[in-house]
Amino acid sequence: MLNTKTFQHSLDQICAEYRNSKFLLAISGGVDSMVLFELFKDLKVNIQVAHVNYKLRGEASNEDQYLVERTCAKSNIPLHLYSVTAEDKKPQHSIQEWARNLRYDFFRKIKEEQNIDFIVTAHHLNDQLETFIINLSKASGIKGLSGIPANENNILRPLLCFSKEDIYDFAKENNIEFREDQSNQKNDYLRNKIRNQIVPKLLEVNDNFLENFGKSISYLNQTKDFVKDQISKIEEKLISEEEDHSHLEKELFFKQSDFVQFEILRKYVFNDRQEIAKIKNAETGKIFRSNEYQLMVDRESLILQKLSLEKISENPAEIPLNQNFVNEIIIPEAEGKEIAKQGTFSWDIDGDKIQWPLKIRPRKEGDFFYPIGMIGKKKISKFFKDEKIPILAQQKIWLLCDANDEVIGIMPLRQDRRFAAIKDSKNKIKVKL
Repeated sequence: MLNTKTFQHSLDQICAEYRNSKFLLAISGGVDSMVLFELFKDLKVNIQVAHVNYKLRGEASNEDQYLVERTCAKSNIPLHLYSVTAEDKKPQHSIQEWARNLRYDFFRKIKEEQNIDFIVTAHHLNDQLETFIINLSKASGIKGLSGIPANENNILRPLLCFSKEDIYDFAKENNIEFREDQSNQKNDYLRNKIRNQIVPKLLEVNDNFLENFGKSISYLNQTKDFVKDQISKIEEKLISEEEDHSHLEKELFFKQSDFVQFEILRKYVFNDRQEIAKIKNAETGKIFRSNEYQLMVDRESLILQKLSLEKISENPAEIPLNQNFVNEIIIPEAEGKEIAKQGTFSWDIDGDKIQWPLKIRPRKEGDFFYPIGMIGKKKISKFFKDEKIPILAQQKIWLLCDANDEVIGIMPLRQDRRFAAIKDSKNKIKVKL
């Protein structure tokens, strides 16, 4: 049953300091959010309201806005309005995702400007059930099956333990004005199909279905918290953090269950089980990318790195070299310092065998050279593998190339014999740090 006392208890469970907090209520004008507004107003806490007019339902959208404006004005509550314009570039498809991103961007902007502690939405138990069914169909794991979080990223949802029926009853008993969104009756979207076609059938199973579902969600959340704690303990044994990357010990990692592997890599947005299988079978040097991270397969570890930190393979730079003296080229200081970490070198090349000007650049896919001391040519990736050069070290190695992009040498590791100066060379050029 929903009343001021039960709501206060629910809010206290997820925000113990609510009396001293500032809240931004997301109010659409529908029954859920208008009840949320009334409950917060009854608690006499510090609230402001945000409303978005998406202009999706013509005059009905404007009537929603007018109701929210009247309600806030009557109670002298600060209101922040956002009205969608052509500049917001409404898409033909994925309207719901576009609308969600737009409103949360707006909410977060107001939160920051007004120094507000929490954004509050009116999600309820029926929303939980719909989300559970959607996530169940996506095989989203225990996190998805745990439903909508009541408190996450400073977003509170204190009505999650109350049903839609509870909310309607409260609105009727307290004469709360609200507007019905008729578009919710259409089955254009997956959530509406579930709401209008599947959920009613489930509620017919028994009279306590929704209540029992709420208990199940509570148990799943406790299970999720327990699993999260256990995964963290496993991660402490498997993962070592460096300044700009993480090492995941490969052998021990792949001894874990598929579930543990999935839960660990999911944090790095590798959440496709088929891709995880590919990672397991990948050769040393293979690189995988998610939306946010790069995973590099090394001999003994998986190296995880934020994509924003990985510049070489994403946007290879070429640096032209100047021949400062008649027979000498000096590598620029900044790159020279990086090369010097791998070792020092001083090469003699035959100036008549190369195309000018010279340059240095990172390795590219398919690069090869003819290493001094070896027969034939060799892929540079194979050379790195044979020399047991760690993946991250490979990322920081520079190649000396000519104007035709022929590799003159891998600095400071090995020179290409094709361009090396010999005893009879008339135009010897020295290359050094």
